[in-house]
Amino acid sequence: MNKMHLIKQHLYLASFMMFGVFLSFLADAEPQPEIQKMDRIIAIVDQGVITENELSEKVRTVTAQFQKQGTELPPPDVLEKQILERMINDRVQLQYAAQTGLRVDDTQLDKTIERIAEQNKMDMPTFKKELADDGIVFRKFREDIRNEILLARLREREVENKINVTESEIDNFLTSQSTNQSNDEYELSHILIRTKEDSSPSDIQKLREKAEEALKELQSGKDFAQVSASLSDAPNALEGGKLGWKTAAQIPSLFLDAVKTLNPGDLTPILRSPNGFHILKVTDRRGGSSPLVVGQTHVRHILIKLSEIVSEKDAITRMDRILERLDNGENFADLAKQYSEDGSASNGGDLGWVNPGETVPEFEKVMNSLKPGDVSVPVKTPFGYHIIQVIERRSQDMTKESARMKARQEIRARKSDEAYQDWVRQLRDQAFVELHLEDKY
Repeated sequence: MNKMHLIKQHLYLASFMMFGVFLSFLADAEPQPEIQKMDRIIAIVDQGVITENELSEKVRTVTAQFQKQGTELPPPDVLEKQILERMINDRVQLQYAAQTGLRVDDTQLDKTIERIAEQNKMDMPTFKKELADDGIVFRKFREDIRNEILLARLREREVENKINVTESEIDNFLTSQSTNQSNDEYELSHILIRTKEDSSPSDIQKLREKAEEALKELQSGKDFAQVSASLSDAPNALEGGKLGWKTAAQIPSLFLDAVKTLNPGDLTPILRSPNGFHILKVTDRRGGSSPLVVGQTHVRHILIKLSEIVSEKDAITRMDRILERLDNGENFADLAKQYSEDGSASNGGDLGWVNPGETVPEFEKVMNSLKPGDVSVPVKTPFGYHIIQVIERRSQDMTKESARMKARQEIRARKSDEAYQDWVRQLRDQAFVELHLEDKY
C-alpha cells in the first residue's frame, strides 16, 4: 500500500512537471507585444508643450523638402535644434493669437485648401491622395494651414497695419537710390550669427569663431543652404538664407559696400553689425530697370448696383433705358450724374486716366475692346451693371510714379520685416520656455 502510494506520488509529480513544460512552451510560442516608445516632452512653452513626436514629424517634413531640393542635410542634432527654435517661436505666436481672440473658421480654412488644390490643378480627392502618397496626414496638413493663416493674420494685425511710410521717406529713398553709383540688382543669400545686446566679450568671440567656421565651410565648397541650416540664426535659415532680388537702395550700406564689386557666386567677408556677424553670397546680379511706358485709358461709366431692392432684371431694364437715351443723342455725363450709383457720378461718371490692372477684369476687358467715343452694352462686374465709354487713350511714361510706388512697397517691406522680428523676439522673451531636447541624447 505504501509502495502504491509512492508510485502515485511520482506519477502526479511527473504529470505536473509535464504540464508546466507545456505551459512554458505556450508562453514561448505566443508572440510578445512590441514595446512602443512613449512620447515625451521636448519643450514647455508657457501653458503648452512640444512633444518628441511633434518634433520628429516636423523634422521628417523638413528633411523631405531638403531632399526634394537636392540640398545636403545638416547633422541631425543641429537640424533638430533649428526646427525646435522655429516651432517655439510659432507656438508663442499661436498662443498669443488664441489669447487675443484671433480665429480661423472652418469654412474659410476649407476654401483656402480648395484654392491650394486648384493651384496644383487637382480636385480635392486627388489632392488628398497626393498628400497621403507623400506620407502627409490630411488632418495634420489642415491644421498646419490653419496655423499659417493665423500667423499671417497675427503679423498683419500686430505689425503690418501699424507700419506707416511718409512721403519724405520715399523722397529720401529715391534720392539715395539716384546717388548710388549703380542701378544693379542683386540676388542674395544671407547667414547671420546673432549677438545679444548683453553678450560678454568672450561670448562675442565664440560667436565670431562660429561665423569664421561658417565662412571656412563655404569657402571649401560646402553648399550655402546646408551651412545656413546648420549655423545661421536668421529666420529663413532653413530656406537657405535666401533674400531674393534686392535693388541697391534696398540693401543696407554695410552690405552694399561689400557686394557691389562681387560677381555671381562670390562671398563677402564676415561683416559686423549691431545684430551680429553676417556672410552674404551674391547668387546673381543684373542691370537696372528701363523706363516704364504704359497705355492709359480715359474712361467714364454709369453704374447700377444690385441689391435686395434692385434685382438683376430691374438693373438690366434700367440700363437698357439709359442706353436707349444715349443712342438718341443724350449727353453721357448728364445721364451719369442723374442715374449712376458710383462715387464718380458727380463728375459725370469720369474715372480719369486708368492704368492697366486698376479696374476689375470684367470692366477692363470691355474697356480695352472699345475705340475712343464708343459706348458699351451693359457689362456685369462684382459691383453691378456698367455702361462704359472710352474718351481717349495715350501712352504715358510712368517711371516716376512707378518708382514712388515701388519705393513705398520696399520701405514698407523693410520696416515690416524689422518690426516683425523685434516683435517676435519680445514675445519670446516674455514667454516661459523650458527646453528638454538634450535629455534625449
